[in-house]
Amino acid sequence: MTVSRVVVLAALVALTVVFIYPFVWLVSASFKPQGEVFDNRLIPETFTVENYLSVWHEAPMLLWLGNTVLVTVLAAVTVTFSSALVAWGFAYFRFPGRGMLFGVVLATMMLPGAVTMVPTFLIWNTLGQVDTLTPLWAGNMFGSAFYIFLLRQFFLSLPRDVFEAAKLDGAGNWTMFRRIALPLTRPALIVTLIFEFQAAWTDLMRPLIYLRDSEKFTIPRGLKAVLDQFGFGGNWHWEIVVTASVITTVPMIILFFLGQRHFTEGIATTGVKG
Repeated sequence: MTVSRVVVLAALVALTVVFIYPFVWLVSASFKPQGEVFDNRLIPETFTVENYLSVWHEAPMLLWLGNTVLVTVLAAVTVTFSSALVAWGFAYFRFPGRGMLFGVVLATMMLPGAVTMVPTFLIWNTLGQVDTLTPLWAGNMFGSAFYIFLLRQFFLSLPRDVFEAAKLDGAGNWTMFRRIALPLTRPALIVTLIFEFQAAWTDLMRPLIYLRDSEKFTIPRGLKAVLDQFGFGGNWHWEIVVTASVITTVPMIILFFLGQRHFTEGIATTGVKG
């Protein structure tokens, strides 16, 4: 083994330790009693599972998890389908002004979220959807500029001859999109699903803006309430806070573990043809 290879491997190991240490510390702290949470031992001196029993009594975690799963699935599915539909239109059809229109779509990515936050709130408030879960996902039915760009690049890499042959066999545009384009772009679709699943699962801003009733809280909004009550609210039960954080982080780790093959394939093959 060459010296350069040893250096690269050592650097990778060091970076891996840096990245996983916070989560390892979080898991370790969740098994510690109140007085030992911040003792910086990765192996708890006093091991207890009482925190995992207490957190379900102190906060409606199961209800929050259910709300989050509902919002996350709806957000991921709707934005993936709508973005794929728009991306397919930009990739396959040839029409005047296509490049300019696509540039306008990409330009919306330059708008800070704070710019559209108030107008968007006013729209949902007029529709009577404040303090409901609808604003947390329904906007995704109109697609996302980033995902449209991502999927368009993947659609452009598909051989156009395949679609021309399908047209000769009598296939319509919708049939080609549903039965040819979508199956061939499955890795990119899974990447989009994973990206949006993670974004919706960890989204705190929109629940803070739209949700009032604690029974409608998602996990990030619920964690904020737990932090306010047990972290900064005078109780100082940080073992409850870190335990709730572990419970909400584990599903994301499982998701990335299950989808890592498709995730890697999608990233590696997206944008082959501009």
